[in-house]
Amino acid sequence: MGSPQDKYTKLQEILRDMGSILVAFSGGVDSTFLLKAAMDTLGSERVLAVTATSPTYPESELSEAKRLAATIGATQLLVESNELEIPGFSHNPKDRCYHCKSELFRICGDKARELGFACVADGSNTDDLGDYRPGRVAACELKVRSPLLEAELSKGEIRELSRGLGLPTWDKQAYACLASRFPYGTEITGERLNQVERCEEFLKGEGFRVYRVRFHLESARIELSEAELGRMLEPALRQRTLDFFRQAGFTYVSLDLKGYRTGSMNEV
Repeated sequence: MGSPQDKYTKLQEILRDMGSILVAFSGGVDSTFLLKAAMDTLGSERVLAVTATSPTYPESELSEAKRLAATIGATQLLVESNELEIPGFSHNPKDRCYHCKSELFRICGDKARELGFACVADGSNTDDLGDYRPGRVAACELKVRSPLLEAELSKGEIRELSRGLGLPTWDKQAYACLASRFPYGTEITGERLNQVERCEEFLKGEGFRVYRVRFHLESARIELSEAELGRMLEPALRQRTLDFFRQAGFTYVSLDLKGYRTGSMNEV
């Protein structure tokens, strides 16, 4: 198995063998760590961060990704992803992520060939092997490398190493694109994505650290961490939340007593 530091050494060997790398960069824990490791190993001339802009990607996350790339010193390229125009995505089938990742990796592959980068890489790690991940199929089909997975790094080890490297993302909460807030079969539109984004930004502004707003047509289902569930019962906060969500277009607003958990839409 090896220690996290042993795996980091292995990661550096993998990156050196790759030669040059285009990182599919979202600003999350994994892709930020990969970008930093690539920069430290290969240097700025052989590393490019590509970030896709899309209605499924909140403005706050995009701003954070820009800041992180600048802090690391990496060149960042913003590209537009048009997954909402793909029926296989907007109709929201169970393999929705396959269509989204296929679009992203196709764009990244085109840019890598155009700009002369040897490999496209994503931030997949060993934790991603245990959940339903159709996006991994797209990565394999389009020959996207996953150096963190190849180095057998887990999410916990990536957080530990990120902390040692001084990355502010070491304790960042896990984040999935806004499309994950919709039950399979519910159409995803720009208007609905904006509705969810506004409500999640409200929760963030109220100081919640872990939150999801799940979209159920006229109803919003709020997931919070178990530690934060009780806060929502405060009368003033509850009323502010209700008022804001109704203004955003929801008729009903509920609090999920199970709290936040990854992949809860797979339960529906």
